[in-house]
Amino acid sequence: MVRETRLEPSSLILPLFIREGIPEPRPIAGMPGVVQHTKDSFRRQIDLAVKAGIGGVMIFGIPAKRDEQGSEGLNPEGVLAAAIRDARAQVNDDLVIIGDLCLDEFTSHGHCGVLNSKGAVDNDATLEIYGQMAQVLASAGAHMVGTSGMMDGQVGVVRKALDANGFTDVLILAYAAKYASAFYGPFRDAVESQLQGDRRTYQQDPGNFKESLREVRLDLAQGADIIMVKPALAYLDVLYATSLAVDVPTASYIVSGEMAMVEAAAAQGSLDRERGILEILSSVRRAGASIICTYWALEAAELIKKGL
Repeated sequence: MVRETRLEPSSLILPLFIREGIPEPRPIAGMPGVVQHTKDSFRRQIDLAVKAGIGGVMIFGIPAKRDEQGSEGLNPEGVLAAAIRDARAQVNDDLVIIGDLCLDEFTSHGHCGVLNSKGAVDNDATLEIYGQMAQVLASAGAHMVGTSGMMDGQVGVVRKALDANGFTDVLILAYAAKYASAFYGPFRDAVESQLQGDRRTYQQDPGNFKESLREVRLDLAQGADIIMVKPALAYLDVLYATSLAVDVPTASYIVSGEMAMVEAAAAQGSLDRERGILEILSSVRRAGASIICTYWALEAAELIKKGL
């Protein structure tokens, strides 16, 4: 009766990886229970997500081929657009379908943008591509796009491109506060990242707090519908401050390395896994996230329904 913070399955988003050209689901190192999906296993996960009552899925596509421009990200028949189209046809509006609007899965160098002649990410050239990619994902049926590329001005360019092409109802989940974190390691295995160097020139310094709030304000001014803080556990202070500062929904992403820590500790008997999962989710919710992106979404939904 008196619990102040409650979890609901509808507030959870499940990340899903679909890999082009594999004959069966492929396990991902460091992420127990998470796989690169085939078309068939992906469709089964979509059905499970609807039955579990979770809010949505965030789809990441891993192509069979990559190039310096990330061309497959713009392919209307490519792995990501096709997966979005399949998911939308399968469930229509019974589940929020979110497309990951980032080039890192599609570039041969693994960066979230195209590179200039000096090998640095070209922010403005990348924005043009993201405007086109947003249209591809929206045309495929995405209810929402996640601007995880962290280019300056990305939200504004994407909003303009969507509106100009009739996709005024497609929402933008803005990765306004995305840090250059050590906790992304297993995710890079999941998308077979080809990253050369690091992303510190466009993701945020883990030591900075005011910078995040400035980035949040900029994304809101450009048309963000939801504000994301990523990672979750190491940045609960940023999440809390953001939730107080904005009048739109706030989200956070319990990233692969954060998941891996819990799974490794539970595997050696150091903690009660199920209680630990719910406690972590509650902490993110308590810090201000109305939406939580987590690889535990399906399992957590069942635990919540059981009243654990």
